[in-house]
Amino acid sequence: MQTETKTRVPEMHIGGRLTRHRSRAFSSRAGTAYCVVALLMVVSVCLFIIVNVVSEGAGVVSMDFLLSPPNASAMNAEAGGIITPLFGTVALTALGTLVAFPFSLATAIFLCFYTKKNWFTSAIRYSIDILSGVPTVVIGLFSLAIFTNPALVFLSTPVENMDGVVVKAFGRSFLVASIAMAIMVLPFIIKSMEEALRSVPIPYIEGSYALGASKWRTINKIAIKSSIPGLVTGVVLGMGRIVGDTAIVWLALGGSIRMPGPRPWYWPPNWLATLRNSGATLTSYIYYTSPAGEGNNFTVAFGASLVLMALIIVLNAVTALIGYLAGRNTREEV
Repeated sequence: MQTETKTRVPEMHIGGRLTRHRSRAFSSRAGTAYCVVALLMVVSVCLFIIVNVVSEGAGVVSMDFLLSPPNASAMNAEAGGIITPLFGTVALTALGTLVAFPFSLATAIFLCFYTKKNWFTSAIRYSIDILSGVPTVVIGLFSLAIFTNPALVFLSTPVENMDGVVVKAFGRSFLVASIAMAIMVLPFIIKSMEEALRSVPIPYIEGSYALGASKWRTINKIAIKSSIPGLVTGVVLGMGRIVGDTAIVWLALGGSIRMPGPRPWYWPPNWLATLRNSGATLTSYIYYTSPAGEGNNFTVAFGASLVLMALIIVLNAVTALIGYLAGRNTREEV
């Protein structure tokens, strides 16, 4: 009996180990299969959208389509070109990014290097989280309520009464929309930049302090330069959200698909006046030419969508290239 007991226990032990091993192997294979299926589904949806947009809109895209202005109304048989919405998209993206970048970087630096874990820091992070969840239409309404104040008429155009007295500002312009866009993308850029700054190796920071460098010099010469690729990722994230937004464009930029300012709008002396007037982006142009807006030009809407997708790819590629070159120069200096 004693011999049988000694031989059975190892058998039960080995059997239990085999069962657990098989269970883990099955879980591993199931998890891998799930990840592969999820990846294929995401890629399939992305390819379906790209193929559909390219097949429907490639025939419309031409130099005339890119360089001619839209017609006055999208109800016409031919909606015209997209030069003004294309310019509006690029200008609004550039202005919104320029406004958001310094505030985002300063906030990320403050949270990483100048704060401690207390109620004040928690309140800041909680406010950032709340701002990231605010709908864009609310931000657009907020900008419309604020920037129609007569004191802010320099950002748009004046609205006068019968006696020629300025009663309020129009509140819709590229400058106003860029500020609203910057408010929208601030939390996303801040979080991305904060993670990039926190990813800098601690020995880099401590080594700089050990050599007698001040905190600001350490941040400027070590932390920022070492985290340039991550900072660029935050900028790309903000640019993508600005390019694809419609609610703020509608409320803060206006619904004019042609430039209502002085002509020609592309003449350098008229640039400031153009930015103080309303305009359009590719997203609002797509809305106008689609059945959801005034027009019923599916092909034209898909053509503008194709240009918008290409513009997003080009902007991301250029920004990523700048980040790569800056990061390589930093590594060479180190």
